[in-house]
Amino acid sequence: MGRKLGLFRAIYLVSASCMGSFAFAFDTGIISGVLALNSFQEDFKYTHYTKAQKTTVNSNAVSILQGGAFFGCFLISPVASYLGRRTGLIVSSLIFTVGTILQVINSGTLGTFYAGRVVAGFGIGSATVLIPMYSAEMSPKEFRGRLGACFQLFFALGVMIAYWTTYAVSKDQPEGTNQWQTALGLQLLGSTLLLIGMCTVKESARWLASKGKIDKARESLKWIRGGEETPELQAEFDEILAGIEEEARVKENLTIRELFLPANRYRIFIAITIQLCAQLTGNTSLAYYATQIFSAVGAGSSAKLVTGFFGVVKVCGVLIFQTFVLDRIGRRVPFMAGAFAMGSFMLIIACILATHPVNASATGASSAGIACIIMTYAEAFSYNMSWGPLPWLYMGEIFSSRTREAGVAIGAASQWLFNFMMSQVTPHAIENIGWRMFLMFAIFNYAIIGYSWLVLKETSQHSLEEMQEVFGGPKHQQKHVEAAVHEENTQSDAKEAADPVKQ
Repeated sequence: MGRKLGLFRAIYLVSASCMGSFAFAFDTGIISGVLALNSFQEDFKYTHYTKAQKTTVNSNAVSILQGGAFFGCFLISPVASYLGRRTGLIVSSLIFTVGTILQVINSGTLGTFYAGRVVAGFGIGSATVLIPMYSAEMSPKEFRGRLGACFQLFFALGVMIAYWTTYAVSKDQPEGTNQWQTALGLQLLGSTLLLIGMCTVKESARWLASKGKIDKARESLKWIRGGEETPELQAEFDEILAGIEEEARVKENLTIRELFLPANRYRIFIAITIQLCAQLTGNTSLAYYATQIFSAVGAGSSAKLVTGFFGVVKVCGVLIFQTFVLDRIGRRVPFMAGAFAMGSFMLIIACILATHPVNASATGASSAGIACIIMTYAEAFSYNMSWGPLPWLYMGEIFSSRTREAGVAIGAASQWLFNFMMSQVTPHAIENIGWRMFLMFAIFNYAIIGYSWLVLKETSQHSLEEMQEVFGGPKHQQKHVEAAVHEENTQSDAKEAADPVKQ
């Protein structure tokens, strides 16, 4: 009973925290559809903008949220360090709620709307740092992979619901302010459920133990493992305490220099580059501009409907991966297989569009357009079987307790920086280079296969405390850390001896 209850509580905790991912995804899926609504354009006075100006507004509205998210990744770290992961997620949900309200207000000016996007981005960026961290620290080792993949599952659910919401309001809601406000206002669902969920779960046991709150840490671990005293519970708690004690022994205070020691430097490099690769697969561009892209590949007037089923494909991909694949074949194989599949489907799309150009005046999809749509679905399915769920899970696993906050923050900030880059580039690429955009993403995906083979290490079936061995070995790491500590202490003593005021 205790084991089953523990698994249920772990699933509930991870699901509650991943409502932050749902909110992020719903915004991702809803914004391009809202910007295309005539009611929104009328209220914000850019109905008569030129095509180039509308493209700029679209890219700004998407990318400005990512600017806020970039800074949110770093500014939430002190909160997560001193108040905890759970409290940090509560703060994130409140900030995102404020940003959503600013977006929903019919101010008649894009300035207020943009301000809301920045504030919401701050909340989303904060949540993306904390969710993989909190999930990894509270999940049992044997289910950590599947539970960690919930980040992408909830992302896919959010995108799917957003696509169908856009389709529904465009078809069933009369044109007017309420049309676009309904679509944007539903973003409050994710932030509200995140807030409620975080008020009903325990703080991270590893974070509590690192702050010296041993009794609370044990209670938290006991709660998340089902509430029973077992030898396995004691062994896990002893492992957590031993890991934290060892980290505290080799160095009291984390400094920037420690992040650049050999084993940590390699992990920081992975956290940054893995997020770059996730963006270079091209799937984020498909998510943000799905309606425009499906129009570009020949969906015609059915673009919004086709986009809705695009969301369904994403959810199916994550569910199948999470249920039948993850933790059975490790991490590196899905990374490589996913990149190969996505590259191949992108290449096929490029070849079809190059040989069968889209007829812009057509009202329905041609046979070539249907083929492109199927390949786009297949690409999205492949992404959600690999590079969708894995980077966030992998990033939450590879760092030690000492460096996890800083490492995940750097990785998440990198994701938003590269996300910003792609959201700026994609709408212009659709307009200017057409089918070559898909060829570009195909080349990127094939290059990512080599990256996965050469750079990434296997982390499945290892506890978080064992990652030191996976990424350099504890003795190797300890030698460098202790040398750095000795050097810092020597310099500090020399400065104090030379300071006449202190003497």
